[in-house]
Amino acid sequence: MMDKGLSLNEAESFIQSSAEFTDLVKFGFGTAIINKQLKEKVLLYKKAGLKPYFGGTLFELFIIRGMYDEYRQFVSEAGLELVEVSDGSIHLDHDEKLEYIHKLSKDFTVLSEVGSKVKDVEIPPDEWVRFMKAELDAGAWKVIAEARESGTIGIYNSDGSANTLLIDDIIEHVSVDKVLWEAPNKAQQVWFIRLLGANVNLGNIATNEVVALEALRLGLRGDTLFEFLPKQFQNRKL
Repeated sequence: MMDKGLSLNEAESFIQSSAEFTDLVKFGFGTAIINKQLKEKVLLYKKAGLKPYFGGTLFELFIIRGMYDEYRQFVSEAGLELVEVSDGSIHLDHDEKLEYIHKLSKDFTVLSEVGSKVKDVEIPPDEWVRFMKAELDAGAWKVIAEARESGTIGIYNSDGSANTLLIDDIIEHVSVDKVLWEAPNKAQQVWFIRLLGANVNLGNIATNEVVALEALRLGLRGDTLFEFLPKQFQNRKL
């Protein structure tokens, strides 16, 4: 789930309705810097069994200023055990990115994001795969396939449809259990559930869409009803 600025009361309401369907909570973009009750909210999520972390943009904001030590301190003081390393908005030599992953993995669980947030930057499929493998080898727990909040970049085309050639290449060479696919839009969520099953790792889910996504996973919506229907009832499809 992407928390883009929930209040404590809103976070509590989310926990009541959706915590059982959620594993990770991302403080979107750099919102952690301006969140007035950050530590309280982190603690609230952790008590509910969720794993909160700061979006990769915050990592980039610190790194581009040469403030790696300050970033580590900020994360630690917030009480987080999970961090995201990304280079979607800034230029970061990949070997340097791997070094950050390696260093952070000694004290934190690391998510690393692959893909650019810049629309005109295209990364060939073989390079996506190479980056993902290298980042997992460097100590990343899982790799995130970039899509942005809009779902129109990275693993998706500009119209939001899946970049099937890229995704197929990733699936062929990287364990799907190690990939978190950003899928902010319902059509993308349906596409991945049909492709990889109900337990596919999906990210960038809006707060009010978590329960709806769980319904998709369970075949409780028309979009995926027949994906999980016993074979003897399949012929009743319109």
